[in-house]
Amino acid sequence: MINILKIIAIPTIYALLLRTVFGESTWNGVFNMMSKTFLFLLPSIIGALTVYFSKKEQTQSFTYCFCMPWVPILVFFLITLIFGYEGWPCLLMILPIFLLASSIGGLIGGYFKQKKKDNKVYLSVLTILPLLVSPIESYMGANSTPYKAYTYIDINAPVDKIWDNVTRVSEIKKEQDKGWLTNLLNFPRPIKAELNFEGVGAYREAIFTNGLVFHETVTEYVDNKKMSFTIKALPHEIPLTTMDEHLVIGGKYFDVLNGTYELEKLNDKTYRLHLWSNFKLTTTFNFYASWWAKNIMKDIQNNILQIEKQRAENE
Repeated sequence: MINILKIIAIPTIYALLLRTVFGESTWNGVFNMMSKTFLFLLPSIIGALTVYFSKKEQTQSFTYCFCMPWVPILVFFLITLIFGYEGWPCLLMILPIFLLASSIGGLIGGYFKQKKKDNKVYLSVLTILPLLVSPIESYMGANSTPYKAYTYIDINAPVDKIWDNVTRVSEIKKEQDKGWLTNLLNFPRPIKAELNFEGVGAYREAIFTNGLVFHETVTEYVDNKKMSFTIKALPHEIPLTTMDEHLVIGGKYFDVLNGTYELEKLNDKTYRLHLWSNFKLTTTFNFYASWWAKNIMKDIQNNILQIEKQRAENE
């Protein structure tokens, strides 16, 4: 029992200490939670520590080395969630990384456990490694990369009926909201969109729940055919309780730039409504963050398109 507590408690305490260091805003220029060091190296070390403090005969099992590191990871997540250090949407997004990285660390730890007689030096270097690597990563800086989220839907309705629902979206009731991913992640849901006039320079306001507002300025307008607009979300307008600080739209890591609606005639009765948006990510792990960002943006867009289709065809 004592050994079980040790192999869970020590890696968990280590994770909490590193979370405190990397989460301290005054050290943000050196230690940052939105970094490869925190998201990949930390869970790897947790996995290695878990196996290091295990009995040698236990570490002969591949399954043990691969799966046992998940226990302190899940305990760490539970503690940060209970005490409000992190929101569960953010934890859900990084869970796959933490589980896989901890398993890799566990397998590496198992190898050294079997091959080395004295692992104290190895252990000491391992535990301080994030404090050495993170300043280097921060000095190299994050990449700001543009991405596009594209969606479309086919609508059987007159062109002017479709376009009226594109330019202005009347109030969306909760039961009409079918955005499964954004609902799962507890993102603000769309309420309505208002346009002051049809034409270049028009101002469009897309209003979401919990104080999120997209301020849009029309940059290209062809009646019943195409509307392009810039998108600006102002972080200071968004209440702190609306979104996790690492997921705030218009914040340090994620920003939506512009969007376009385009209506294409397929036949006398059917039109295809295209909707795409351009956004950017500024992290050191855009290769992973972009998967989540694209799917979140597509979920928002598909939700809006479904509502516009339903209204154009039935109202």
